[in-house]
Amino acid sequence: MRALSATELVEAWEKGLRQSSPQRALTLLALACTDTPLEELARLSIGQRDAQLLKLHERLFGPTLTCVATCPECGQQVEAQFNASDFQATAPAEPMEPFSVIIANYEVVFRLPNSLDLLRVTADADAATNRRRLLEQCIQTVDRKGQAVSVEQLPRNVLQTVIERMTDAEPQTDSHLTLNCPRCAHHWRTQLDISSFLWSEIQARVRRLLHEVHILASAYSWREADILSLSASRRQAYLRMVIV
Repeated sequence: MRALSATELVEAWEKGLRQSSPQRALTLLALACTDTPLEELARLSIGQRDAQLLKLHERLFGPTLTCVATCPECGQQVEAQFNASDFQATAPAEPMEPFSVIIANYEVVFRLPNSLDLLRVTADADAATNRRRLLEQCIQTVDRKGQAVSVEQLPRNVLQTVIERMTDAEPQTDSHLTLNCPRCAHHWRTQLDISSFLWSEIQARVRRLLHEVHILASAYSWREADILSLSASRRQAYLRMVIV
């Protein structure tokens, strides 16, 4: 995996504005993992994908994750810092598939969800509907006393057991932040969505880059491509001279 240049970040940001979250994640990984075909990246399980996105965050922004959240009790803005290593799961890098679970005379064989599965769910559906669609895509066979059964016929407790088994097989998808409010001392946990978190960091970085381009282009009439091709230290040196 390699870090992305300023030009690549801006181009990825512009492309990502028209994409869904799963598409953005693949766009970023395709740029960073040039030796891996896009189809192979798309078939990584979500936990494997998130582990790669966490590594990309480290390459671009360092090992520290700075998170801002609103306290659910008093509304105070809370900022906290975490180390990327805190979210590295101990599960194998390549989970063995398929998996199976036996409960209440049902034997369910399934695989872990990947980016292609996420791309097939729709943004206009509710969470329960999309969760069901994901399960239908990932469940490969269902057997009950020697008879094939459709996913629609599975009882809720069997489906819940499958979901729990998926989480156990891939803990990278269950990363949480523990936050403490300095005003009211409330403690709570919230899930870390590394895909959305990385995208928000990229958006902030690109806004700063475009502001730098605006200042230097206005001062020197340079092209955007030439400004972005400068190293960060050289851009800052020119910016200091312009501002002074």
